[in-house]
Amino acid sequence: MTLAGLDGSGTVSLISTKSGGDLQKNRSLIENLSPGTTSHMILKSAQKGTPLIKIGKGSPKVMMVSGVHGNELPPQIAALQLIEELQETKLRGTVYSIPFAAPWATMENTRWFKGSDLNRVSSSDGSITNNILKLIQMLNIDSVADFHSTKLQSNPGRESVFCSKNPCLGSYEIGDHITTKTSSELICYDKAGSMYNGALEDECNLRGIPAVTCEVVSENGEVNSGSPERSLLQMQYYLEHFKIIK
Repeated sequence: MTLAGLDGSGTVSLISTKSGGDLQKNRSLIENLSPGTTSHMILKSAQKGTPLIKIGKGSPKVMMVSGVHGNELPPQIAALQLIEELQETKLRGTVYSIPFAAPWATMENTRWFKGSDLNRVSSSDGSITNNILKLIQMLNIDSVADFHSTKLQSNPGRESVFCSKNPCLGSYEIGDHITTKTSSELICYDKAGSMYNGALEDECNLRGIPAVTCEVVSENGEVNSGSPERSLLQMQYYLEHFKIIK
């Protein structure tokens, strides 16, 4: 499907057809969405699987992912808002967006996709996040940002950006830019994968693709006031780092 973007280059396609879900059933999500033609089209696509939106053309090429955990709603809401905004923005480069990595999990308002934590299986062949990782490599993506939300008194339990310095110093540079521009805290590890196994961010960094994970604060399955706006701000400064937007 084609989007009516500023330069006419926007498209919607599907990464996986095994992950579809009716997002209209998640009232907490739907009640916080702003109406828009593009958002409606993406919600419809998500019934069939994981939607991939491409906006812009040329380099740099970045990918932004939300909904790896289905009950982390603010970044999924923010992703749709950003896509709507980018339709009216002249971009320097290409933005690939996955607003709902696992629509079924978002429909069910659950962290898990059919028993699996998708942010621990990015290196496991056949998982949705592994499919995303393979697509990142196939498209020669220059950088990846994975957007989440965290409830208080959990891990990390605060607005933050995860990054690492090895083997990709670019990960740290992205994280430093976002946290300098926002009130997000920088959480930096010396080596990618030293804390978690199978996280999309780490698997990208280990393959030489600079990546970060951005977190805002919101209760699981709910939308705390201001949390989509905070996630949107992280997304905007991520794109600003690459001068894709000004």
